[in-house]
Formats: sequence, C-alpha cells, structure tokens
Amino acid sequence: EDYDLMYVNLDNEIEGPALGAEETASCDCQREHSKWDKLFIMLENSQMKENMMLQAVEETLKVDVQSLKAELSQLTTTFAATAEKIASRVVSQLEQALARCGDRAEEARRLRESEQEKLLEHILLLSHNQSLAFAGCETAILFPMRSKKIFGSVHPTAARTLRSFTACIWIKVTEALDKTIVFSYGTKFNPYEIQLYLSRDSAVLLVGGKQHEVTVQNAVVPGEWIHLCGSWSSGNGSASLWVKGELSATARDVASAHAIPDGGIWQLGQEKNGCCLGGGFDEALAFSGRLTGFNVWDRALGAAEMAALSGDAACGLRGNLIGWGVTEVLTYGGAQYVS
Repeated sequence: EDYDLMYVNLDNEIEGPALGAEETASCDCQREHSKWDKLFIMLENSQMKENMMLQAVEETLKVDVQSLKAELSQLTTTFAATAEKIASRVVSQLEQALARCGDRAEEARRLRESEQEKLLEHILLLSHNQSLAFAGCETAILFPMRSKKIFGSVHPTAARTLRSFTACIWIKVTEALDKTIVFSYGTKFNPYEIQLYLSRDSAVLLVGGKQHEVTVQNAVVPGEWIHLCGSWSSGNGSASLWVKGELSATARDVASAHAIPDGGIWQLGQEKNGCCLGGGFDEALAFSGRLTGFNVWDRALGAAEMAALSGDAACGLRGNLIGWGVTEVLTYGGAQYVS
C-alpha cells in the first residue's frame, strides 16, 4: 500500500503533500536530507556515541576495579604480613617478659629459701647456744620412755676407792617424777653410794645413803638442756651442787670420813636397788629424755673448772675416772646413741 508522507518543519507547518512512491524511489538518492533526516541521523549518532562512551566507561571501570582489587589484595597481603610480624613481635616480647618474670620468681624463691635456711641456721645456732649450751658433745643417749628395761651401763677402765669426787652431766628430761634417777653408783652392800636424781623440778645429790643429801630446788625444766655437777669430799663431809656452772647448794657433814668402795656399778637412768626379783630395776625410777657429757673425777673441782664445764668447751673436758666419748658406755633396752 502506498502511504502519503508528510513532513513537519520545526515551526510545525505542513510543507505539502508527499510525492508518490515511484517519484520518491526514483529521486531519494539524489535529494538532500531533510531536517527530520538530519535529526534522526543526529539521534542515531548520539545514541552510538553514548553507547561507545558507556562502553568506554565500562571498560575503564573494569580496569580500575581490577587494579583496585589488585591493590586491595596486595594491601591485604602486606597488612597480613605486617600484622603477623607485629603479632610475632608481641608474642616474642610477651614470652621474654614471662621469662623475665619466671626468672625473677625463681630468683625470689631461691632468695626466700636462702633466707629461710639462714633463719633456720640462726634459730638452730641460738637453740644450740642457749638451750643445748654445750659444744663438742657429738652424741647423746636417748631414753625414749620410762622403762625398767631401758638404761645405760658405764665401765671405767680403772676401779678405785673414792674419798672425794666430782660428777657432771648434761640432761634434757622429758618428765621428772618424785624420784627420777639420772646416774647412780652402788655396790651389792650399798646401792646408794652415789646418786644424782630429780624430784620434780629439784636436783638431789646423795652420797653414802639416803640420809646424806644436798638439794637444789627450781633447777630443772622438762624439755630443756641443763648442766648439773655434784661434788663431795670425805674429810669434812662437804657436798655441793652446781647448776649451769654456778654453785647452787652446799652442805657439811655429808657422809664425813666415808670412803666409797670400788667394785660397784655405774648406771645411767636407773639404780640397782634390789627392789625386784633378781635385783632388777624399778620402772618408777627410770629416766626418760636425753643425756650426754657424763664425766667423773676422783677429786673435788674448783669454781673455775665448774664454770668451764658448762661453757662452750664443756665436752672437751673429760673426767680422769669416767670420760665421755672415751669410757665405754653400753645401752640396753630401747636406749640408743643419737647425734
């Protein structure tokens, strides 16, 4: 079908009737483009340019995005490496700090242990100087309980008749009853020739029999070391008791003109008084605790010698009749040597 084409100018005016199809077909190639043709051409060109520009922008954006992704990836890698380095450095510093803290804690522990050892040594030294109060006595005899089977037997190398003597000993008694024997010397005729015994807090020296005694009250404290010496001379019967190197009691006419015969038995922690079947021991008289430094001389010692016996060199001074650490002392029952 043939359509009549009308053209509108820009002023909205109708130019005139359209030419026939044949005329149009025959002259279309030679006539100039109309304003509408130019407008459509311009629109087409504009659309193409827009598409080209959009395509160019899109390609530019793709390149930029790819570049940005690459930069972000590189930044992420760099940041991860930096963070790893920082974390590694922080961990290393923390480990070093912990190691320093551990070293300081170990040093503090060693210092504390050293201080505790020094304190313990100081306490032991004070205990040794103030409570034990004697030096050189490397061993003591332990009497773990009160028993008629626990005692010590002393065997001097020389036996002699005594007209004077001094006997000294260190003791730490667990408990003292009305009569607790520290040491004794007796014969089969008289089991009470010499005795040093405790009566509660008192120390008693007996010579020649029960009627001849010297007593010091408030001299003994259970659980504490104490040095006791008893001295006697036959001529005027003078007897004395020394506590911690000091003269504490004296008496006259104690077994005057008496001679202590030889052939008897020295006992530690008991007396052989014939009370029991077979001449055994009495449990009620038994000593419990520790003793050491037992020495006996065949003469009465002077005040300076007594003081020295209770000093630092106490156990270096030994009796000429019985010397601690030299004379044989045998233990029985549960009695035993301890350091």
